[in-house]
Amino acid sequence: MGWLRNLAVVLVVSGVSCQDDDDELSQEKKLCQDKSAGELFRLKAGKDACRDVIQCTAAGLQAIRCPPGLAFDLEKQTCDWKWAVKNCDKLTREKKVKPLLVTDEPLCQQENWLACGDGNCIERGLFCNGVKDCNDGSDENACDIETDPNRAPACDKSICKLPDCFCSEDGSEVPGDLCPENDRCERVPQMVMITFDDAINNNNIDLYKEIFNKQRRNPNGCDIKATFFVSHKYTNYSAVEDMHRLGHEIAAHSITHNDNETFWTDATVEDWAKEMAGSRLIIDKFANINDNSVVGLRAPYLRVGGNHQFTMMEEQSFLYDSSITAPLKNPPLWPYTMYFRMPHRCHGNLQNCPTRSHAVWEMVMNELDRREDPTIDEDLPGCAMIDSCSNILTGDQFYNFLTHNFYRH
Repeated sequence: MGWLRNLAVVLVVSGVSCQDDDDELSQEKKLCQDKSAGELFRLKAGKDACRDVIQCTAAGLQAIRCPPGLAFDLEKQTCDWKWAVKNCDKLTREKKVKPLLVTDEPLCQQENWLACGDGNCIERGLFCNGVKDCNDGSDENACDIETDPNRAPACDKSICKLPDCFCSEDGSEVPGDLCPENDRCERVPQMVMITFDDAINNNNIDLYKEIFNKQRRNPNGCDIKATFFVSHKYTNYSAVEDMHRLGHEIAAHSITHNDNETFWTDATVEDWAKEMAGSRLIIDKFANINDNSVVGLRAPYLRVGGNHQFTMMEEQSFLYDSSITAPLKNPPLWPYTMYFRMPHRCHGNLQNCPTRSHAVWEMVMNELDRREDPTIDEDLPGCAMIDSCSNILTGDQFYNFLTHNFYRH
């Protein structure tokens, strides 16, 4: 951290030499003047300095160093594995020009045209389509659920009717008007969706047979079933065929299961089609599942692919996705259709949630409350997948965890 000591000396000398010149910014102010609140940046570029960053605070500059083996990713604004960080040669993250969407006076004379950051006008439909049509690229820099000019409208129950459509203001409203104004809610059935990701093979098929042993039944007397989101690598397709024969649902989870998470975030419509529609073709051919029952998918690492993913799903006739995570909330959210705006914020680090209207259902991943006893345990962030609930270490903890979340729903 010798460069930090040098920085302290520079700041002291600068303060002494410039104290009589009110017009000249101090070295610290110069460093911080173009930084957003909380933004972390580097003073020195290069792989040797990739662990070290600085943050501007009210008390002055604060130095932060990533643990050994990690480096700081300027775009993600977090520490990551060294091999995954591609911006060690940069001092700050890229500054993105925003389009001029809200102005006192209209900047564009044509109807349904909007202004780029440089004042030039392009058609509204060209904004947030994955192609930089503005000279400054600003048409692709304001594309979240709040700012996309072509975003899905707010829920309109007058036209969104079951069984083809369902939406609500905050996602917690019970479908079918079974629990109006939280009254007579005992009529609402509880539905538990058990899902497994990745390959089905000799490493786990015995476990699945133990879980689904025809002794665990639903209230109607039928055996419990699960959904298996199957990836191609290491999968035994005869085992997949057998699980389907026993009544379990088979869904797509990609061919390659690409380990680079940003691949899924940035993948094109064609990339998604190759991975997911291609996975469905492989399941059809090698697991002999040709009854058109493979209608759902889940993105690897729950890394949502934004509008490209959901456009592909419409084109390839997938009916539902189960990749979007909703933050821990009581009560949890019900599934919803993507015709209208998502009823919750896009949750997760650098997630790319869809913003436009899509004819697809979302089987939302409600985060689980990882506390064993919420009456005495401190608040903890939720976890979308059980294997990411790292504080669950024993069988008793796991049982208490499942029981608590069962009653929470």
